[in-house]
Amino acid sequence: MTLRRLQVFWAVANLSSLTRASKQLGLAQPSVSQQIASLEEIVGSKLFDRRSNTLELTEAGRHLLRHVEKVLESMQVLEDGLAAITDGSRQTVHLAGLNSILRVLLPSAMQSLHAEFPRIDYEIHESAPAEVLEMLYARRINLGLISTNAIAPASAGFQQVPICADPYVLAVPDTLDLSGVEDPDRGLSSEQGAVLRSTIQFAFGTQHAKRVQAWYNAVLPGNWPLAQARSFEVALGMVQAGLGVCLAPAMSCVVGGEPVRGVRLYSVDYPSRNVVALLPKHYLRQEPYASLVRALETAGAAYAPPRTEPTPPFLNMPPEVR
Repeated sequence: MTLRRLQVFWAVANLSSLTRASKQLGLAQPSVSQQIASLEEIVGSKLFDRRSNTLELTEAGRHLLRHVEKVLESMQVLEDGLAAITDGSRQTVHLAGLNSILRVLLPSAMQSLHAEFPRIDYEIHESAPAEVLEMLYARRINLGLISTNAIAPASAGFQQVPICADPYVLAVPDTLDLSGVEDPDRGLSSEQGAVLRSTIQFAFGTQHAKRVQAWYNAVLPGNWPLAQARSFEVALGMVQAGLGVCLAPAMSCVVGGEPVRGVRLYSVDYPSRNVVALLPKHYLRQEPYASLVRALETAGAAYAPPRTEPTPPFLNMPPEVR
Protein backbone atom coordinates (compact mmCIF):
# COMPACT_ATOMS: atom_id res chain seq x y z
CA MET A 1 0.00 0.00 0.00
CA THR A 2 2.06 2.92 -1.31
CA LEU A 3 1.68 6.63 -0.55
CA ARG A 4 1.01 7.35 -4.23
CA ARG A 5 -1.80 4.78 -4.29
CA LEU A 6 -3.38 6.47 -1.27
CA GLN A 7 -3.10 9.88 -2.97
CA VAL A 8 -4.88 8.49 -6.04
CA PHE A 9 -7.63 7.00 -3.88
CA TRP A 10 -8.08 10.32 -2.02
CA ALA A 11 -8.42 12.25 -5.30
CA VAL A 12 -10.97 9.81 -6.76
CA ALA A 13 -12.94 9.79 -3.51
CA ASN A 14 -13.15 13.58 -3.40
CA LEU A 15 -13.82 14.13 -7.11
CA SER A 16 -16.16 11.12 -7.56
CA SER A 17 -14.75 10.56 -11.04
CA LEU A 18 -11.80 8.69 -12.55
CA THR A 19 -11.68 11.20 -15.40
CA ARG A 20 -11.49 14.27 -13.16
CA ALA A 21 -9.04 12.58 -10.80
CA SER A 22 -6.71 11.58 -13.64
CA LYS A 23 -6.76 15.16 -14.95
CA GLN A 24 -6.06 16.68 -11.55
CA LEU A 25 -3.26 14.18 -10.81
CA GLY A 26 -1.71 14.44 -14.25
CA LEU A 27 -2.04 10.67 -14.81
CA ALA A 28 -3.62 8.63 -17.58
CA GLN A 29 -7.06 7.31 -16.66
CA PRO A 30 -6.03 3.63 -17.09
CA SER A 31 -3.23 4.23 -14.59
CA VAL A 32 -5.70 5.68 -12.06
CA SER A 33 -8.06 2.73 -12.60
CA GLN A 34 -5.21 0.29 -12.09
CA GLN A 35 -4.16 1.99 -8.85
CA ILE A 36 -7.71 1.76 -7.49
CA ALA A 37 -8.04 -1.89 -8.56
CA SER A 38 -4.72 -2.74 -6.86
CA LEU A 39 -5.83 -0.99 -3.67
CA GLU A 40 -9.13 -2.91 -3.67
CA GLU A 41 -7.19 -6.14 -4.05
CA ILE A 42 -4.93 -5.21 -1.12
CA VAL A 43 -7.78 -4.31 1.26
CA GLY A 44 -9.90 -7.20 0.00
CA SER A 45 -13.02 -5.13 -0.54
CA LYS A 46 -14.74 -2.99 -3.15
CA LEU A 47 -14.13 0.71 -2.48
CA PHE A 48 -16.48 2.38 -5.00
CA ASP A 49 -19.92 1.83 -6.47
CA ARG A 50 -20.76 3.39 -9.83
CA ARG A 51 -23.91 5.54 -9.80
CA SER A 52 -24.75 6.99 -13.22
CA ASN A 53 -21.66 9.02 -14.17
CA THR A 54 -20.19 9.27 -10.68
CA LEU A 55 -18.37 7.02 -8.24
CA GLU A 56 -19.68 6.67 -4.67
CA LEU A 57 -17.68 5.30 -1.78
CA THR A 58 -18.78 2.00 -0.30
CA GLU A 59 -18.80 1.54 3.46
CA ALA A 60 -15.29 0.10 3.22
CA GLY A 61 -14.25 3.07 1.06
CA ARG A 62 -15.57 5.59 3.59
CA HIS A 63 -13.75 3.79 6.39
CA LEU A 64 -10.51 3.79 4.40
CA LEU A 65 -10.87 7.45 3.44
CA ARG A 66 -10.99 8.56 7.08
CA HIS A 67 -7.66 6.84 7.74
CA VAL A 68 -6.08 7.91 4.43
CA GLU A 69 -6.79 11.57 5.18
CA LYS A 70 -4.94 11.22 8.49
CA VAL A 71 -1.97 9.54 6.76
CA LEU A 72 -1.73 12.19 4.03
CA GLU A 73 -2.10 14.99 6.56
CA SER A 74 0.73 13.52 8.66
CA MET A 75 2.95 13.19 5.58
CA GLN A 76 2.29 16.78 4.58
CA VAL A 77 3.04 18.03 8.09
CA LEU A 78 6.27 16.00 8.08
CA GLU A 79 7.39 17.38 4.72
CA ASP A 80 6.57 20.97 5.66
CA GLY A 81 8.25 20.68 9.04
CA LEU A 82 11.57 19.25 7.87
CA ALA A 83 12.91 22.67 6.92
CA ALA A 84 12.35 23.96 10.44
CA ILE A 85 14.43 21.25 12.11
CA THR A 86 17.71 23.01 11.37
CA ASP A 87 18.23 26.45 12.93
CA GLY A 88 18.45 29.22 10.37
CA SER A 89 16.67 27.28 7.67
CA ARG A 90 14.10 29.02 5.49
CA GLN A 91 10.53 27.86 4.85
CA THR A 92 8.86 28.29 1.48
CA VAL A 93 5.16 29.05 1.18
CA HIS A 94 3.73 27.60 -2.03
CA LEU A 95 0.63 29.36 -3.31
CA ALA A 96 -1.24 30.24 -6.50
CA GLY A 97 -4.11 32.49 -7.45
CA LEU A 98 -5.71 34.97 -9.78
CA ASN A 99 -3.57 37.91 -10.86
CA SER A 100 -5.84 40.57 -9.37
CA ILE A 101 -6.05 38.88 -5.96
CA LEU A 102 -2.29 38.34 -5.86
CA ARG A 103 -1.66 42.00 -6.75
CA VAL A 104 -4.17 43.66 -4.45
CA LEU A 105 -4.47 41.47 -1.33
CA LEU A 106 -1.35 39.34 -1.05
CA PRO A 107 1.35 42.07 -0.63
CA SER A 108 -0.16 43.55 2.53
CA ALA A 109 -0.72 40.05 3.96
CA MET A 110 2.93 39.17 3.26
CA GLN A 111 4.06 42.38 4.92
CA SER A 112 2.05 41.58 8.05
CA LEU A 113 3.39 38.03 8.14
CA HIS A 114 7.02 39.14 7.78
CA ALA A 115 7.18 40.58 11.29
CA GLU A 116 6.25 37.21 12.80
CA PHE A 117 8.04 34.94 10.30
CA PRO A 118 11.00 36.92 8.89
CA ARG A 119 12.67 33.92 7.23
CA ILE A 120 9.76 32.83 5.06
CA ASP A 121 10.03 33.01 1.30
CA TYR A 122 7.31 32.49 -1.29
CA GLU A 123 6.79 30.55 -4.49
CA ILE A 124 3.84 32.26 -6.21
CA HIS A 125 2.01 31.09 -9.35
CA GLU A 126 -0.39 33.29 -11.29
CA SER A 127 -3.03 30.80 -12.41
CA ALA A 128 -6.66 30.37 -13.47
CA PRO A 129 -9.04 28.76 -10.93
CA ALA A 130 -9.01 25.31 -12.57
CA GLU A 131 -5.19 25.35 -12.58
CA VAL A 132 -5.12 26.34 -8.91
CA LEU A 133 -7.30 23.33 -8.05
CA GLU A 134 -5.11 21.07 -10.13
CA MET A 135 -1.99 22.23 -8.28
CA LEU A 136 -3.70 21.75 -4.91
CA TYR A 137 -4.69 18.18 -5.77
CA ALA A 138 -1.17 17.48 -7.06
CA ARG A 139 0.28 19.05 -3.85
CA ARG A 140 2.43 21.47 -5.84
CA ILE A 141 0.93 24.31 -3.77
CA ASN A 142 -0.61 24.46 -0.32
CA LEU A 143 -2.86 27.50 -0.68
CA GLY A 144 -4.97 28.91 -3.50
CA LEU A 145 -6.54 32.36 -3.83
CA ILE A 146 -9.52 32.19 -6.15
CA SER A 147 -13.17 33.10 -6.60
CA THR A 148 -15.76 30.48 -5.72
CA ASN A 149 -17.94 31.82 -8.57
CA ALA A 150 -15.47 30.42 -11.11
CA ILE A 151 -15.22 26.84 -9.83
CA ALA A 152 -17.58 23.92 -9.42
CA PRO A 153 -18.23 22.62 -5.91
CA ALA A 154 -15.71 19.86 -6.64
CA SER A 155 -13.17 21.28 -4.22
CA ALA A 156 -14.09 18.73 -1.57
CA GLY A 157 -11.24 17.97 0.78
CA PHE A 158 -10.15 21.61 0.93
CA GLN A 159 -11.22 24.31 3.34
CA GLN A 160 -12.68 27.51 1.88
CA VAL A 161 -11.93 30.57 4.01
CA PRO A 162 -13.87 33.69 2.92
CA ILE A 163 -11.58 36.66 2.30
CA CYS A 164 -13.81 39.35 0.77
CA ALA A 165 -16.58 40.12 -1.72
CA ASP A 166 -15.44 41.87 -4.89
CA PRO A 167 -18.19 43.65 -6.89
CA TYR A 168 -18.31 43.49 -10.66
CA VAL A 169 -18.15 46.67 -12.74
CA LEU A 170 -18.65 47.46 -16.41
CA ALA A 171 -15.36 48.76 -17.79
CA VAL A 172 -15.65 50.87 -20.96
CA PRO A 173 -13.14 53.03 -22.89
CA ASP A 174 -12.75 56.47 -21.29
CA THR A 175 -14.07 58.04 -24.50
CA LEU A 176 -17.41 56.26 -24.03
CA ASP A 177 -19.53 58.33 -21.62
CA LEU A 178 -22.65 56.39 -20.61
CA SER A 179 -23.86 58.87 -17.96
CA GLY A 180 -27.57 59.52 -18.35
CA VAL A 181 -27.91 57.27 -21.41
CA GLU A 182 -31.41 55.74 -21.40
CA ASP A 183 -31.32 54.26 -24.90
CA PRO A 184 -27.94 53.50 -26.53
CA ASP A 185 -29.54 53.56 -30.01
CA ARG A 186 -30.57 57.19 -29.50
CA GLY A 187 -28.00 58.46 -27.01
CA LEU A 188 -24.83 57.18 -28.70
CA SER A 189 -23.32 57.49 -32.15
CA SER A 190 -23.21 54.40 -34.35
CA GLU A 191 -19.46 54.03 -33.65
CA GLN A 192 -20.00 54.30 -29.88
CA GLY A 193 -22.88 51.82 -30.05
CA ALA A 194 -20.66 49.36 -31.89
CA VAL A 195 -18.00 49.61 -29.17
CA LEU A 196 -20.65 49.18 -26.43
CA ARG A 197 -21.97 45.99 -28.02
CA SER A 198 -18.50 44.49 -28.56
CA THR A 199 -17.93 42.40 -25.44
CA ILE A 200 -14.59 41.14 -24.22
CA GLN A 201 -14.87 38.07 -22.00
CA PHE A 202 -12.63 35.61 -20.19
CA ALA A 203 -12.30 31.86 -20.46
CA PHE A 204 -12.90 30.84 -16.82
CA GLY A 205 -15.07 27.83 -17.57
CA THR A 206 -18.34 27.10 -19.32
CA GLN A 207 -20.70 27.96 -16.44
CA HIS A 208 -19.02 31.30 -15.76
CA ALA A 209 -19.09 32.19 -19.48
CA LYS A 210 -22.80 31.32 -19.69
CA ARG A 211 -23.67 33.54 -16.72
CA VAL A 212 -21.74 36.47 -18.15
CA GLN A 213 -23.24 36.06 -21.63
CA ALA A 214 -26.74 35.86 -20.13
CA TRP A 215 -26.13 39.21 -18.42
CA TYR A 216 -24.88 40.80 -21.64
CA ASN A 217 -27.90 39.45 -23.52
CA ALA A 218 -30.26 40.93 -20.91
CA VAL A 219 -28.77 44.43 -20.82
CA LEU A 220 -27.20 44.73 -24.28
CA PRO A 221 -29.38 43.01 -26.88
CA GLY A 222 -27.48 42.50 -30.11
CA ASN A 223 -24.06 42.26 -28.41
CA TRP A 224 -21.40 40.01 -29.87
CA PRO A 225 -18.31 38.53 -28.15
CA LEU A 226 -15.34 40.24 -29.77
CA ALA A 227 -12.69 38.32 -27.85
CA GLN A 228 -12.09 35.82 -25.09
CA ALA A 229 -9.07 36.28 -22.84
CA ARG A 230 -7.41 34.16 -20.17
CA SER A 231 -7.22 37.05 -17.70
CA PHE A 232 -9.13 40.15 -16.73
CA GLU A 233 -5.97 42.20 -17.20
CA VAL A 234 -5.68 41.25 -20.89
CA ALA A 235 -9.38 42.02 -21.37
CA LEU A 236 -8.96 45.44 -19.75
CA GLY A 237 -6.06 46.18 -22.09
CA MET A 238 -8.44 45.68 -25.01
CA VAL A 239 -10.95 48.02 -23.37
CA GLN A 240 -8.23 50.65 -22.97
CA ALA A 241 -7.56 50.34 -26.71
CA GLY A 242 -11.22 51.16 -27.41
CA LEU A 243 -12.09 47.73 -28.80
CA GLY A 244 -15.09 47.00 -26.59
CA VAL A 245 -16.46 46.72 -23.05
CA CYS A 246 -15.82 44.25 -20.27
CA LEU A 247 -17.72 43.00 -17.21
CA ALA A 248 -14.89 42.64 -14.70
CA PRO A 249 -14.30 42.33 -10.95
CA ALA A 250 -13.45 45.71 -9.44
CA MET A 251 -10.22 44.34 -8.00
CA SER A 252 -8.89 43.58 -11.48
CA CYS A 253 -9.28 47.28 -12.31
CA VAL A 254 -6.76 48.34 -9.65
CA VAL A 255 -3.07 48.86 -10.48
CA GLY A 256 -0.65 50.12 -7.86
CA GLY A 257 -3.53 50.93 -5.55
CA GLU A 258 -5.18 53.18 -8.14
CA PRO A 259 -7.93 52.56 -10.72
CA VAL A 260 -6.55 51.51 -14.09
CA ARG A 261 -6.19 54.42 -16.49
CA GLY A 262 -7.93 54.77 -19.80
CA VAL A 263 -11.26 53.24 -18.74
CA ARG A 264 -14.48 54.31 -17.07
CA LEU A 265 -15.96 52.04 -14.42
CA TYR A 266 -19.73 51.82 -13.99
CA SER A 267 -21.63 50.12 -11.18
CA VAL A 268 -23.77 47.21 -12.38
CA ASP A 269 -26.31 44.80 -10.95
CA TYR A 270 -24.29 41.58 -11.12
CA PRO A 271 -23.39 39.24 -8.23
CA SER A 272 -20.04 39.96 -6.59
CA ARG A 273 -17.33 37.35 -6.82
CA ASN A 274 -16.48 35.71 -3.50
CA VAL A 275 -12.72 35.61 -2.95
CA VAL A 276 -11.57 32.69 -0.80
CA ALA A 277 -8.40 31.06 0.41
CA LEU A 278 -8.51 27.38 -0.50
CA LEU A 279 -6.23 25.00 1.41
CA PRO A 280 -6.10 21.55 3.03
CA LYS A 281 -7.98 21.66 6.31
CA HIS A 282 -5.04 20.86 8.55
CA TYR A 283 -3.15 23.95 7.35
CA LEU A 284 -5.52 26.12 9.35
CA ARG A 285 -3.75 24.72 12.41
CA GLN A 286 -0.24 24.88 10.99
CA GLU A 287 2.13 27.82 10.78
CA PRO A 288 2.88 29.89 8.83
CA TYR A 289 -0.28 29.14 6.82
CA ALA A 290 -2.66 29.79 9.71
CA SER A 291 -1.17 33.27 10.21
CA LEU A 292 -1.12 33.92 6.46
CA VAL A 293 -4.83 33.15 6.19
CA ARG A 294 -5.56 35.52 9.08
CA ALA A 295 -3.47 38.21 7.39
CA LEU A 296 -5.40 37.68 4.15
CA GLU A 297 -8.69 38.01 6.04
CA THR A 298 -7.45 41.32 7.45
CA ALA A 299 -6.40 42.50 3.99
CA GLY A 300 -9.79 41.48 2.61
CA ALA A 301 -11.63 43.39 5.33
CA ALA A 302 -9.58 46.51 4.50
CA TYR A 303 -10.12 46.21 0.73
CA ALA A 304 -12.01 49.17 -0.76
CA PRO A 305 -13.14 48.78 -4.39
CA PRO A 306 -12.23 51.61 -6.78
CA ARG A 307 -14.70 54.44 -7.18
CA THR A 308 -17.30 53.81 -9.87
CA GLU A 309 -19.76 55.98 -11.74
CA PRO A 310 -23.50 55.41 -11.21
CA THR A 311 -25.20 52.70 -13.23
CA PRO A 312 -26.30 54.10 -16.62
CA PRO A 313 -30.12 54.27 -16.81
CA PHE A 314 -30.37 51.82 -19.72
CA LEU A 315 -28.66 49.10 -17.63
CA ASN A 316 -31.45 49.39 -15.06
CA MET A 317 -34.25 49.09 -17.59
CA PRO A 318 -35.59 45.76 -18.84
CA PRO A 319 -35.12 45.41 -22.63
CA GLU A 320 -38.86 45.65 -23.33
CA VAL A 321 -38.99 49.14 -21.72
CA ARG A 322 -36.16 50.65 -23.73
